[in-house]
Amino acid sequence: MNNEHTDDKPTDPSHRRPDGVSDTTVRALGALSEALETVERARGSLYAFHQLTGGADLKLDEALEQLRAAGHDAQADLLEREIVGRNVIPGHWTFQIIEAYNTHYYQPFTDIEARIRRELLDGRRHVYEAEMKETRRTHGRPGHTPGP
Repeated sequence: MNNEHTDDKPTDPSHRRPDGVSDTTVRALGALSEALETVERARGSLYAFHQLTGGADLKLDEALEQLRAAGHDAQADLLEREIVGRNVIPGHWTFQIIEAYNTHYYQPFTDIEARIRRELLDGRRHVYEAEMKETRRTHGRPGHTPGP
């Protein structure tokens, strides 16, 4: 019989709760992990915003060229003067927003999340999820093994 189908060993030690850690603590760290995942998604959205806005600004070059080719120099001049290279919020291009977010929110969040995991779970990640997997999988079934 294939070992993949019969391997019922629980989750690897790097995802097991340390001795003496309560269910409430594991749930709290699971919620913290989920919050961090949401922050990661928000950060990704900032990068998407950065790239989309930058791409739109570069696309304006084509609009300027076509406006001028059509004889609309005044409108092209207005667009170039007022919009091309404009700050998206006062004093900031999108890269500066990302830098500020990373410095003032993202990095402190990730640092504190890691510190709390070290203090309460010996630094282990995804203990809540690993325990959920262990309770939800069908032991002994293909595709339900505890690890890779």
